[in-house]
Amino acid sequence: MSNPHASGSDYHLALVKDYSRWIGVERTRSEVISGWPARALAATLDRDPAQLTDGARLPEGWHWIYFNEPTPASRLGTDGHEARGDFLPEVPLPRRMWAGGRLRFHAPLRIGDRAERTSVVEDVTPKRGRSGALVFVTVRHRIAGPEGLSVDEEQSIVYRAPPPVAAGDGGSSGGGNAERPVWGDTVARLRPDPVMLFRFSALTFNGHRIHYDHPYATEVEGYPGLVVHGPLLALLLLGAGVERSGGTARDFTYRALAPVFCGEDVEILAERDPSTSGEGARLSAFHPGRGAAMEARLR
Repeated sequence: MSNPHASGSDYHLALVKDYSRWIGVERTRSEVISGWPARALAATLDRDPAQLTDGARLPEGWHWIYFNEPTPASRLGTDGHEARGDFLPEVPLPRRMWAGGRLRFHAPLRIGDRAERTSVVEDVTPKRGRSGALVFVTVRHRIAGPEGLSVDEEQSIVYRAPPPVAAGDGGSSGGGNAERPVWGDTVARLRPDPVMLFRFSALTFNGHRIHYDHPYATEVEGYPGLVVHGPLLALLLLGAGVERSGGTARDFTYRALAPVFCGEDVEILAERDPSTSGEGARLSAFHPGRGAAMEARLR
């Protein structure tokens, strides 16, 4: 079980601990790509859900609302996630965030398909960063449907120590230059609210308390407010990239730079990717006060 009050010795242990026995741990889930969750996500993103009927193509990235582990309440950690030490390693650092990932799309998934996801822990890497101990866990997901391999995903999760009490921003000051980039058009503006975060948590069966439990997020993990989900930002960027690049997606990479908090303004920036002769898109989720929160490229 994660410990929100871990000590300095726990942080040192996180850097020297042997995680080798978790490399290669595998988990498989089979599921029908049912229509209701997809329509509910469309509604959450303020899109028309009526088109997501049987046989319709599932938008790229929306597999994140399927294949989620139904962990019993007795096996949850303090943070609301599945307790560590079963599939994911026992990392003695309290805060967990999505650091980034890469999605390769091969064949479509459609509403009504039965599909299977195989997940493997591929790497566990301790590092010492500016904010202290970090442990990066790489998980590989392969999803196969009726047409064969559909999605090949590398997901990077980072475990971190809490920020110094004096900092008071939960690591929110990162992200680089707060000036708006000179590239790209603003294709969307949004202000995530508690209802949006609740609905996305419910659809992804994500019990992480930083997204809905304000006292926990602020008093235990040291954030200034509820944290917007990394996958939610990634889906917004991916959707904008698909529209900007003409409706195709083969390879999507994203990297989280800083958290975004509930009630804050976010701009989604997009342009055709100049490094690929105009094919694909370059993308950013930009916070007007702190700069880029997430950057991505679509090819």
